[in-house]
Amino acid sequence: MQEKMTEAVLPEKLHEECGVFGIYDFDGNDVASTIYYGLFALQHRGQESCGIAVSDTHGPKGRVTSRKDMGLVSEGFTADQLKSMRGDIGVGHVRYSTAGASTRENAQPLVLNYVKGTLALAHNGNLINAIDLRHDLEYTGAIFQTTIDSEVIAYHIARERLRSGTVEDAVRRAAHKMKGAYSLVVMSPRKLIGARDPFGFKPLCIGRRDNAWIITSETCALDTIGAEFVRDVLPGEVVTITEKGEILSNMTNAIPESRHGRCIFEYIYFARTDSRFDGVSVYEARIMAGQFLAKDSPVDADLVVGVPESGNAAALGYAMESGIPYGVAFMKNSYVGRTFIKPKQSSREQSVRVKLNVIREAVAGRRIIMIDDSIVRGTTSNLIVSMLKEAGATEVHVRISSPPFLWPCYFGTDIPVREQLIAYNRTVEEIREIIGADSLAYLEIGRLDAMAGGLPICRGCFTGEYPLEPPEDDIRGDYEQ
Repeated sequence: MQEKMTEAVLPEKLHEECGVFGIYDFDGNDVASTIYYGLFALQHRGQESCGIAVSDTHGPKGRVTSRKDMGLVSEGFTADQLKSMRGDIGVGHVRYSTAGASTRENAQPLVLNYVKGTLALAHNGNLINAIDLRHDLEYTGAIFQTTIDSEVIAYHIARERLRSGTVEDAVRRAAHKMKGAYSLVVMSPRKLIGARDPFGFKPLCIGRRDNAWIITSETCALDTIGAEFVRDVLPGEVVTITEKGEILSNMTNAIPESRHGRCIFEYIYFARTDSRFDGVSVYEARIMAGQFLAKDSPVDADLVVGVPESGNAAALGYAMESGIPYGVAFMKNSYVGRTFIKPKQSSREQSVRVKLNVIREAVAGRRIIMIDDSIVRGTTSNLIVSMLKEAGATEVHVRISSPPFLWPCYFGTDIPVREQLIAYNRTVEEIREIIGADSLAYLEIGRLDAMAGGLPICRGCFTGEYPLEPPEDDIRGDYEQ
């Protein structure tokens, strides 16, 4: 797999792999438009494809209407299309792939017709035993239509349903076979089910609006549709919203809390700043990261700025702690969708300038502290530092609100192989020279626990120590989510 992950296909900024949204409206209202707005709020988690599947619990059992398309949510659906999708229960998905095919076939939700009826599934995460699970199915005659591990999950749920009394028990039994990260939303003809892996890698929460129940990746999606946050789905939990409006919980897949491993990058970068993840405010976590940087790596300067969007709150935290004024130095183009023609690697600078521009009047003649969430390969960091200096900044001091990346991630983040990480076999001073900054400092790894509110976290991309044993071979991109 490592041969596939060439520099030409790897992005500089990190990407999460997707967002999920499910809703069951017991007043019988059509839910497609609500799912649309929920996905719109989760767009930051994936921009390559989107999809919605709905069903009418009062109509023919198992009839599912679905639509999937490439690109942004706003590009994938029209008002007329949403109006034609009739149903009071449904699931939705936004996707970002790591290195595999970005095709309509791989878009979600997946809709599966089998002997017990239908299932629609949306998945966030990455399984490290996907190949083994897939082989189990292939040798018993299964034919796959996609290259994503989400289809493996769907098939195993369908298989377990044949020997289970309920669909939720089938989800639980299938989940017990999975190794890795997963937050699932599953729609059956009369139930909505959510499942979270035992380590709690990915967020998943429950909300309510009037007489409708929602299961989704982030609390910001609940806010967008006017729903009330009820609680987080616990690591290892399978929750079921039944046709009677009950919420059932099963914790038989749970493990001791000391073994949990929430992805720390949800707090640093992935989650939207206004979300909460397992009771911890993402905004407050990023403010705290900036404050820690100011305490641990102070420098004299005139202005603190953040690289949009995730760097902004950390920059504010740095300014609050240091007393140096906080300012806005970048204008971000928020309208770069699939219609934007992505340049080749040799034209990366033009790509950055299309998405980000420096406000010359804000930085000219000033010493700038620039806060960003991470440095992957260093290409974009070098360009942004150069842009600030071209705009007249006299000094650019870079502060990163995470420790250096030294190891890949196997659980749903596209951190590449070690040899392509700028921090691999380099000192901080060597990295500083490469990106052209006047000084460079990273967040100290000992600060991560406080950022996550003391919750157990995964810091494998920094230390090489993961909550569970990683695969011997790097299969990412072969069976990615």
